Amino acid sequence: MNGIHRDDEAPVRGRVVVGVSGSLGSLAALHRAVAEARRTDAELVPVLAWEPPGGEIGYRRSPCPPLLAAVRDAAEQRLRDALETAFAGMHPGLPIHPLVIRGETGPALVQTADRPGDLLVVGQSGGLLRRGLRRSVTAYCTRKAGCSVLAVPRPELQHDLETLHRRIHWHLPVGPAPELVRAKG
Repeated sequence: MNGIHRDDEAPVRGRVVVGVSGSLGSLAALHRAVAEARRTDAELVPVLAWEPPGGEIGYRRSPCPPLLAAVRDAAEQRLRDALETAFAGMHPGLPIHPLVIRGETGPALVQTADRPGDLLVVGQSGGLLRRGLRRSVTAYCTRKAGCSVLAVPRPELQHDLETLHRRIHWHLPVGPAPELVRAKG
């Protein structure tokens, strides 16, 4: 049986903590986390971190409790939507304990995955520009976590969609890739 326990206690189950935002990268990480949780008979802990508009400093300067409640509710809905999308309305078949945490994503994930036997699963989301503007959650977690960290690479579909978006934004032709046309011909 997985976990360490005394005779008078129930077994301690391992946990797979995964960062979820709803992006394709986080959904790929969620699917990998489910596979790891099934493989190790662990519980799944999907975590969505959120911050008030303007960050914590901005909120302290001008607090607005109704806005804060609306943002928290939106974060909870975003996590429910991401789980619904990932599992197509089906239960994943393992214990799942979703968490919505107020705070920066990296620190929230590291604080949640605080047991040595935990596995923290993170995905990559956003392109180079987005990653350049924000701290890398993956880098933060691999540096600070006290447990194993599994970094799931960006899905190919995400790369293809970002390329398509750039081509549309810059008004470039959006036909089949030249290498595909040559391969057919």
